[in-house]
Amino acid sequence: MAGNPIIKLEKVWKIYKLGKSDLNILKDVSLEIFPGAFVVILGPSGSGKSTLLNMAGCLDLPTKGKIFLDEKDIAKMSEDELAEARGRKIGFIFQQFNLLQNLNALENVMIPMIFQGKPEKERKERAEFLLDSLGLKERFLHKPSELSGGEQQRIAIARALSNNPDIIVADEPTGNLDSATGKKIMEILIGLHKKEGKTIVVVTHDPTIADYSNQIVHIKDGQIVSNHFAQEKVLWEK
Repeated sequence: MAGNPIIKLEKVWKIYKLGKSDLNILKDVSLEIFPGAFVVILGPSGSGKSTLLNMAGCLDLPTKGKIFLDEKDIAKMSEDELAEARGRKIGFIFQQFNLLQNLNALENVMIPMIFQGKPEKERKERAEFLLDSLGLKERFLHKPSELSGGEQQRIAIARALSNNPDIIVADEPTGNLDSATGKKIMEILIGLHKKEGKTIVVVTHDPTIADYSNQIVHIKDGQIVSNHFAQEKVLWEK
């Protein structure tokens, strides 16, 4: 691919101490993600794929190796610098939605903008626009407990888009949804990729989701066992 990777992992290890022994979750992993890619990371439970996603999303530092965001080594950033860059560049979608239960849909979507110092009027207008565009105009004031799983995940997507990031990172975004709702969520992500040029990184154990991607990474036992680029699918044109 042309240009420089937007995210680059270079010989990354993630090791946890368990008493006197080491647990190697990631082992010597190198990966490049380029602007505008739609990357699916596939692997069985316990393969290290969520840890790999955390690394790609700059949520955690490696035990060994380097991670670059826009060619900057994240280990050389202060905590505040990294948090600001991550909040501006990357939006996160989680399997469990991770919505705050005591806040309504609007308030949940506005949270990331607070950390970026955006004024309240701008936060509210942006949240309303995103929720409306995702078909949730009638749900602005509803709390998560009053919403279906699919509605909660759409709120989570709106929250991920609140700061208009270049990269969307999604950990099993359809894992808690029925197949029809999951397909709708994937169609939203495809639209963000195709129409807005977002870089999408999705972790899943579901091989059918690979049909949506143009880069497929297989991970097993903490190591990348294949990384190949696929042709764009006809599905994308539908």
